Amino acid sequence: MGFLENSLAFLFVLGVLVLIHELGHHLAARYFGVRVESFSIGFGPRLFGFRYGETDYKVCLLPLGGYVKMAGVELVGDSIGSDDAQSDSDGFLAKPRWQRLIVLLMGPLFNVILAVALLAGMYMAHFERLKFWTEPAVVGYVQLDSAAKRAGVEAGDLILSVNGELTENWQDATLAVISATNSTVPIEVERNGNVRSLSLAIGADEQGLGRAGWTEVAPVRIGQISPGLPAAKANIQPGDLLTAINGEPMAAVEQVIDSIRALGGNQVELTLNRDGQDVTASLTAVYDDSDAREPAWRIGVELMADNERIVTPLSFGEALRQSIDDNRKNATLIFSFLGGLVEQRFSSTQLSGPVGIAQMSGEAARRGWPELIGLMAGISLNLGIFNLLPIPILDGGSILMLLFESVMRRDVSLVVKERILQAGLVFIVLLFAFVMYNDILKALPQS
Repeated sequence: MGFLENSLAFLFVLGVLVLIHELGHHLAARYFGVRVESFSIGFGPRLFGFRYGETDYKVCLLPLGGYVKMAGVELVGDSIGSDDAQSDSDGFLAKPRWQRLIVLLMGPLFNVILAVALLAGMYMAHFERLKFWTEPAVVGYVQLDSAAKRAGVEAGDLILSVNGELTENWQDATLAVISATNSTVPIEVERNGNVRSLSLAIGADEQGLGRAGWTEVAPVRIGQISPGLPAAKANIQPGDLLTAINGEPMAAVEQVIDSIRALGGNQVELTLNRDGQDVTASLTAVYDDSDAREPAWRIGVELMADNERIVTPLSFGEALRQSIDDNRKNATLIFSFLGGLVEQRFSSTQLSGPVGIAQMSGEAARRGWPELIGLMAGISLNLGIFNLLPIPILDGGSILMLLFESVMRRDVSLVVKERILQAGLVFIVLLFAFVMYNDILKALPQS
């Protein structure tokens, strides 16, 4: 059932994004009088469709993209044709370079517009935020043996800036840390009214994203209880708030984890709040080495940060401004990630392909429409930016070639264009194979 849901969600998400991308190319081409021979969602054999005017609108077998076939070229991203194609008045190559440039730009631009429209529309009905996300970045706890601990950050510090970027709230601080993954950056914190400059060597978490090791103040709620382990035997219940360990107040999930590990096999007294009443539970953690990656002392509970969520509808103007701001921040993260790949600060294993997108789509669909729309907006923005990369066969590669020809004031020979396009095709095929391999590895059970 999960596979079917993932597949249907993937087809819906990718179908909408590809449709909008190709629609951008198609509308611009028609506006400039370019004859569009086919508008395809998917590749390979034609499944169904219809013909309207000179254009065949169709859905094809392989749902991994789409294309607009214009007179004189193979795909919209190509700039290869023939002398006859250039003399064809309604062919793509016969149009002025500035018009061809707009046709190429409109696909990625439509994806960006879609990302903004999706979030804005959702925010008008459902604008959900973690309350602390918009609050000043006051540190509630600093994890033991973390980057923040080594830098000298303390609980109660107000994070003012990370790597020169002002951090007005926890969202700003979190995004700044992610952007600086696997690098050492300057930070400023305010402590007791004094500003301190520190150096933070940011590492990466299990997902390869930057992690400083500081966290906000958040009540710790008990989730699932593992049968047979100390918490179950001590009658700890799901939904309990864990407020203290051995009399020490707990401000964050990470503090609970560090405290349990530090106490080892000694007896622990937990103070819990259950339905407004304080209760205590005494237990002794057990050493669990079944997870070879992270053996540790455990009590057998799932810990969750009980952060307050605020859900409110926004007016059209507020929703649009918030959507533009969120997409701007997301775009900054995407460019930071691309730069980090080049600098080898980010791992290429974080790239996801069709299998990964299908899993994310299915999970988002099961969690509800706000999650699915948010995912679609994120993927649409990624698709728009990816297509603008200066890689032959992508829109960005053809745009770069057009700009080069405009500066040189002459066309590059068709033979050279063919070789460049072939190199780009090989790169894309290898990239596709790599992300598919990544997706398969992530889907396999970890030993």
